[in-house]
Amino acid sequence: MVTRLAARLVDMNMTVLLCTDGSDAAIEALQACRPLLASADRTVLVTVQSPVDPDVEVGAGFTLVASSTDQDEQIVTSGDRLAKRHLDRTAAALDLGDDVELTSVVGRPGKAICELAASLPASVVVMGTSGRGGVRRAFVGSTSDHVIRHAVCPVLVQAVGD
Repeated sequence: MVTRLAARLVDMNMTVLLCTDGSDAAIEALQACRPLLASADRTVLVTVQSPVDPDVEVGAGFTLVASSTDQDEQIVTSGDRLAKRHLDRTAAALDLGDDVELTSVVGRPGKAICELAASLPASVVVMGTSGRGGVRRAFVGSTSDHVIRHAVCPVLVQAVGD
């Protein structure tokens, strides 16, 4: 199926958006979709960070002052470092080389991926899914379900073991 999709998109200026959370499962899913990358003109690897809510206090608890700007900056910086580790680990595992664009976005993963796909514009979004059952998915949600339903381009989802 991946090869057929790649063949259909060969004549287009193709931008492939690869989604990762840095996990072994995400990397495994993206590796299964490597044939698609051969015909890509542009490859963008993205990870999504959770937003920092400035109204939520951070720290050990018994303090009379709200969290300082320094603490907020530390959270953002540590989030950036974690995102960079996810991106670097995935790019190295996929042997993407220097032509790949690494980016991280902040927000709810499904929505953030769809917004990025629209802004690029992406020709295809590639991501993995853990294949959770219906009840578990109903409570936890599914990023891949959201992207499939809301992306402005085709979405290739590779199921991997939990």
